[in-house]
Amino acid sequence: MNLLIHGGTIVTMRGNEIIRDGAIAIQDETIIDVGKAGQMLGKYASGYEKINAKGKVVIPGLINTHQHAAMSLLRGYADDLPLQEWLEKWIWPIEGLMTAKDIYVGSLLTAVESIMGGTTTVNTMYHYKPMENEAKAFAEAGIRGVVGHVCFSWRRDEDRRALEDLAKNWHNKAGGLIRVSVDPHAPYTVDPGYMKELYALRDEFNKKYGSERAPIIWHIHVAETFNEAEKIKKAFNVDVKGGIMEYLDSLSVLNEHVIAAHCVALTDKDMAIMKARGVKVSHNPISNLKLASGISPIPNMLERDITVSLGTDSPCSNNTADMFEVMKVAALLHKGVSGNPTVMSAQQVLKMATLDGARALCWENDIGSIEVGKKADLAIINFEKPHLCPLHNEFSHLVYAAKSADVETVIINGKIVMENRRLTTLNVEKVMKMVEKAKNRLLEKLQAQC
Repeated sequence: MNLLIHGGTIVTMRGNEIIRDGAIAIQDETIIDVGKAGQMLGKYASGYEKINAKGKVVIPGLINTHQHAAMSLLRGYADDLPLQEWLEKWIWPIEGLMTAKDIYVGSLLTAVESIMGGTTTVNTMYHYKPMENEAKAFAEAGIRGVVGHVCFSWRRDEDRRALEDLAKNWHNKAGGLIRVSVDPHAPYTVDPGYMKELYALRDEFNKKYGSERAPIIWHIHVAETFNEAEKIKKAFNVDVKGGIMEYLDSLSVLNEHVIAAHCVALTDKDMAIMKARGVKVSHNPISNLKLASGISPIPNMLERDITVSLGTDSPCSNNTADMFEVMKVAALLHKGVSGNPTVMSAQQVLKMATLDGARALCWENDIGSIEVGKKADLAIINFEKPHLCPLHNEFSHLVYAAKSADVETVIINGKIVMENRRLTTLNVEKVMKMVEKAKNRLLEKLQAQC
């Protein structure tokens, strides 16, 4: 399908470029031209389906760099608890009862919610099952994603089998929409030897299934809380004398293909190591605040030119997949904590949710900005709303005033996946009914165990 989006304001994310009364020409999955509508309407008069974007703003699709998509089934299940109690007493027990079908259904719901909120790429870490899984759900929804299998020391053999199946069957598949990652859960659940083994496994899989342009990446929780060193000591009898990044660097497992989620409890040396190794960050401000884990030193990392992206975390620790909420909280949080209203400008935060998100996932050659040669991943936002009037600055409105419900049309890989708030790939009502049934089955299993 060839598309011509015209008449709207295009926020390209190529620096501060904004094209008013602009147009974007899309051929198949690729952007082939970007410019003023007056010139391009004549140039692409025939053979293109027209989308009139007058009164609307077009942005690159938002990129959520840390999710646990299947956990939408547990939204609201266990709230207002500290992280360790939340995981060990509530989340892990019920997750042990989840089937492959549950994982697939939960992921469908997250894909639906993400698309409806203008998110076109999701990086998710969860338990991979060969038949029904997050990758299958994402492919059916038509959303771009990096899908990983979460690894723990206590199930090495199972992890390796799952990772092999995931990499073989899903990396760079579904028309290039799906990539995969190797996901050690955290330094306190993966022992030093296994951490090194998983790093070597990622290299092995890259040689078999990856490429320089489409690498298999590493996705890990790091320094989520200030007692992580104590947890490593308790779990593996390993003394962490410096910071958590310093510890991981001593294992030689850090490089430019690593995306580290949370990064709350970092030392100055940790950040120096991250810069030197090219480690990318996924900042999850809402989840970190809800679980009282702490506040990541994002301004310090940005000053060091470390790539920082944004994530929601799971739908049961956020409790939504809404990246507009994440952008606003990220901007306001760091202004408030620092006492400096100039920290984390709206433009910088939008960049973290688009181009820097693409960089964090090693996908910046294809997505993250609106420019010729990149994939057509776009969100069209209706700005003809009272809360978006009057308009002085598009960046400001997108971060501080726009809502996910303002997203009207979403295009992923050149395909319209939502038009006028209606998904074209999935039946939303059917997905919601499937989720309710899956939730009830889970609770019945849990009650039977009590």
